Amino acid sequence: MFARRVPLAGGTSIPQFGLGVFQVESGGTQQVVEQALEIGYRHIDTAAAYVNEEGVGAAIQATGIPREEVFVTSKLRNGDQGYESALTAYADTCRRLGLDRLDLYLIHWPNPAAGLWQDSWRALAHLAAEGEVAAVGVSNFMTEHLTELADLSERTPAVNQIELHPTYQQRELADFCRSRGIAVEAYSPLGQAGDLDHPEVTALAQRLGVTAAQVILRWHLDRGHVVIPKTVNPERMRTNADLDHVALTDEDLAVIDGLDAGQRIGNDPYTFAKSQIR
Repeated sequence: MFARRVPLAGGTSIPQFGLGVFQVESGGTQQVVEQALEIGYRHIDTAAAYVNEEGVGAAIQATGIPREEVFVTSKLRNGDQGYESALTAYADTCRRLGLDRLDLYLIHWPNPAAGLWQDSWRALAHLAAEGEVAAVGVSNFMTEHLTELADLSERTPAVNQIELHPTYQQRELADFCRSRGIAVEAYSPLGQAGDLDHPEVTALAQRLGVTAAQVILRWHLDRGHVVIPKTVNPERMRTNADLDHVALTDEDLAVIDGLDAGQRIGNDPYTFAKSQIR
């Protein structure tokens, strides 16, 4: 089980590899997360908008793994943005998860049309300052949002969670985040499985004797991304996390670097305004 951790702004750290539960049905979430924790996963990423926080919390409690060993992330949905509403939403998320506090809490989308992410960030900064959450960050924030945030607050986001996979690398944004001390976390790291069939990826996998997913996930890790692949299949959970023996050369990494085609799969951070996205 890959166990490296990445230091975060504010003095904490995050397991570089974890499990995302986007689109995991609420009724099946507990079983999926229990399986992941039993395999050895210690980083679970959920969100209020996924409507499955209760299952994540139930799994953590059912396995009996000490709380301090499991890193839990959730996110503020668009419909709860604003200062007071963000504080209330965080308390509600903790209640649904059955936790006293989270390890990481993110603003899920900037939703610029609403004009509330600035107040939401002030609320998250307050939570962090009061010790009610270990770290705070953002998701889907573009360079201009991050630049405005830096002018707005002295607190730097610990993480920017963005769509990032071989055919959509957002290299300029990722480099900007790193220059500001913001960890880059990749969601849809396999391109929602679309990048697994790329000929360059399958050729590398065949030569190395590993799966295409292992090739891509190792590339993410070697490029410094925190990565949260989603699967409900226990065998894929195991193989996805079995990455210590996967060795990519500089030439291999460069091959995957060269696959960027600017192909976004998910929603546009400049326009996305929905609250529920499961």
